[in-house]
Amino acid sequence: MMDIMIIGGGPAGLSAAVYAARARLSFVVSEKGFAGGGAISSTERVDNYPGLLGISGYELGEKFREHAVKLGAEIVSSEAVGIKHFADGFSTLLANGDSISSKTVIYAAGTSRRRLEVDGGELPGVSYCATCDGAFYKHKTVAVIGGGDTALSEALYLSRIAARLYLIHRRAEFRANADLTEQVKSTSNIELVLNAQLKRVLGKASVSGVDITIGNRAEKLVVDGVFAAIGSTPNTKPLHGMADLDEHGYIVADENGKTSLGGFFAAGDVRAVSMRQVITACSDGARCVDSAEKYLHILPQ
Repeated sequence: MMDIMIIGGGPAGLSAAVYAARARLSFVVSEKGFAGGGAISSTERVDNYPGLLGISGYELGEKFREHAVKLGAEIVSSEAVGIKHFADGFSTLLANGDSISSKTVIYAAGTSRRRLEVDGGELPGVSYCATCDGAFYKHKTVAVIGGGDTALSEALYLSRIAARLYLIHRRAEFRANADLTEQVKSTSNIELVLNAQLKRVLGKASVSGVDITIGNRAEKLVVDGVFAAIGSTPNTKPLHGMADLDEHGYIVADENGKTSLGGFFAAGDVRAVSMRQVITACSDGARCVDSAEKYLHILPQ
């Protein structure tokens, strides 16, 4: 039986792996993606991680993974699809059919992009990753839906590829940080469409436009692709009520990662917190290992 099962291979999970390795604890990391690195891997540029100004999200994720592996971390490329709690610990079922027993669990499975729930939202040409699909829209017209850091970052990235870009946001002001907002407003081929609601994505075989409303006025925009960045939902489906969740499905945990269930700890974006950044996720991972180590010490030998 492992000391710790770490679920999630993003900054929180890999930080936990580094600290668990240094503490000489036995552990396994499960990550649903092959490369790992979590959601940060799809970010073109990271400007707020100290000491690594301007690094790409993919490269940063790779550095995290390389660090953990060099310290002896075993990373299994399979998603955790179920967790059971027993008197002496936990059993985690992976999508590949394996089952891993552990005395504790650090849950760092992160979040997934919220999908567009409008007619046409599943059409080819609707994307949730600018760095993945942006190259298909060279010299074309695209729309980005959203007003947070992710939406504006993706708009800036796409503005260097597309000929024209509509940034559609339901409010008059963006929720993104001031630096990103200033960059977007000064980019000539980005047109701001504010106080606007997306009503429908148009097209048959692929995206051809969007229907929006601005106040009481209906409007159609002709676009070749739509990129959605309208928030995220926590990946807590495998928990089945094991630990307390908030009204949005995020895990309720204190600053040390402790949840309502002894031996079960939460780290990173999946935790109910007001700030979700790479640096806070790394801190969470480290704190969870410290909490898990203390928990292990009080278990019957």
